[in-house]
Amino acid sequence: MKVELNISPEIKEPYIVINAPQITKEVKKVIEACETKNGIIAYDSMERIIVIDPPEIFMVKVEDGKSMVYCDGNKYYSKKRLYEFKEMLGDGFMQISKSAVINLKKVDYLEPYFNGLMNLVLKNGSSEFISRKYLPEFKKHFGI
Repeated sequence: MKVELNISPEIKEPYIVINAPQITKEVKKVIEACETKNGIIAYDSMERIIVIDPPEIFMVKVEDGKSMVYCDGNKYYSKKRLYEFKEMLGDGFMQISKSAVINLKKVDYLEPYFNGLMNLVLKNGSSEFISRKYLPEFKKHFGI
């Protein structure tokens, strides 16, 4: 892989351009290495690389061994593990089950179920049960 570096005082903010005939494992590794806390790298169903700002994320959920990133009406997959998302996304996000992390600002409402379970519904219509292990911390955060 060739690397070209252009230093110029006219450039206000650093940026990266990748020119390639196709997306390869090597290209994916470069993209993931350049990832910062300001953006999450994910892939859509056509293998296009999508950069998602954390405030756009409603939920990250593990489905069939893949991390799925839910946004407003769209769903993307990522190769990162759930604990990596939890670390990257920070304070505005909370783990609510073994397989899901949610954006606390995107919570729409809660539905109580029998046996003390709660179903959380997000503003994009996605829902997920809050497991008993994570429920006390969730209630404490919202003052319930």
